[in-house]
Amino acid sequence: MWGRVHKACSRFLNAVRAEVNHGPDKRTHNLFEAAAAYVSACAEDDQDRIDEAAGWVSPEALSFGVNELACRAVIALARERDESPRTVARTLLGLPAA
Repeated sequence: MWGRVHKACSRFLNAVRAEVNHGPDKRTHNLFEAAAAYVSACAEDDQDRIDEAAGWVSPEALSFGVNELACRAVIALARERDESPRTVARTLLGLPAA
């Protein structure tokens, strides 16, 4: 099932990948780079980097990238801990077991 979800998401991402060009000397960033930079900057409470990463792609693309990063992180932690993704997500958010 995860394989089908991943394949569908990959196709969708290839179709909507957002790249912004800021001029001839600056490289473009895709939504995954923006999401990784944004989330890591948020974790380090670095407002300058947050603002920079947020400007690389549209707000919708950034939201999608952050969501995808969260899903992948929860799945990776669940596999590492040999727990369900639901249990890991609830634990990370400090919620009681369901």
